Amino acid sequence: MKNSTSAAPAPQVPAPLKNAPSRTEPRPERSTGSRAGELVQRQGVLAVLLTVILIASFLYPTFASLDNARGVTVQASFLAIVALGMTLVIITGGIDLSVGSVFALGGVLAAWASQWGFLAALLVPLVVCGAIGLVNGLLIARANMAPFIVTLASLLAARGILLAFTDEGATTYLVPKDSAFAELGQGSVWGFGYPILIALVLFGAGGLLLQRTSFGQTLFAVGGSSDAATLMGLPVARTKILVYTLSGLLAGLAGALNAARLSSGVTIVGVGMELDAISAVVIGGTLLIGGAGSISGTLWGVLLLAVIQNLINQIGSLNSSYQSVVSGGFLIVVVVAQRYLARSRRTT
Repeated sequence: MKNSTSAAPAPQVPAPLKNAPSRTEPRPERSTGSRAGELVQRQGVLAVLLTVILIASFLYPTFASLDNARGVTVQASFLAIVALGMTLVIITGGIDLSVGSVFALGGVLAAWASQWGFLAALLVPLVVCGAIGLVNGLLIARANMAPFIVTLASLLAARGILLAFTDEGATTYLVPKDSAFAELGQGSVWGFGYPILIALVLFGAGGLLLQRTSFGQTLFAVGGSSDAATLMGLPVARTKILVYTLSGLLAGLAGALNAARLSSGVTIVGVGMELDAISAVVIGGTLLIGGAGSISGTLWGVLLLAVIQNLINQIGSLNSSYQSVVSGGFLIVVVVAQRYLARSRRTT
């Protein structure tokens, strides 16, 4: 008896598409306008700096002298070290308002500890100022407190410790003359002071850290989106703690170098320095919202502010308050330009 049930037909395998791509299509190249926008954001401040230097050198011959260049760069080196730490903080989307007070406290502690030698003069401000940065980082990263509030409180606390330590500013600690610590602030190599060389070394190390290490890439990821960085498994809390600790350490180091140069722990320095540091960082192309920035841009921003101040001094008929006006004007222009460039990149 034959089986009345017929066999099911075999499934047909579809023929391969003739025009199927054999590999992933390359990503479309960015437009020329987008690339130009990124270049302006990163290096536009350098072009402005060079233009100002050329104009000032033409108008005032003493501006282009080697002695004037040394003076400008030495004065800028202390702000540069502070701004380096601020750059790392802002890239993560944070802010550090305590650096001015920490800078002043570091200088007083260094001058006080210099009576016990070179190492004490460096270690004491680094330990204390680094501890302040560590507390900032812990409160921001672990307790989820706002960076603005935490660092504002640290600004007041550091200034209060400074005043208590110096009897409301009545006591000024002096650095022993001809000591190794005084030489660190006043000595030079080939005519350029040690603070300049230290700042350049730190900026070189900061550039390598930011561009060539996984830690640097984590900074950008955290600043771009903290939640996304957490989902990616990145150590967000640890990264924030580290950058605020580094900011405190660098502010303390800059204060110690300034005390070595002045041979004393001056209590009135550092007022408003946090605003100068933020201005230099933003003028250098680092976004205040985080996620983008460069170490070299911060260096050019610091030098631009220093050149503007020196140029105002060269004019003679203007007082130093005009530097704040010019710096504020530059800051507004840069922030508006950043918003425009960011919007244009989103539409391309």
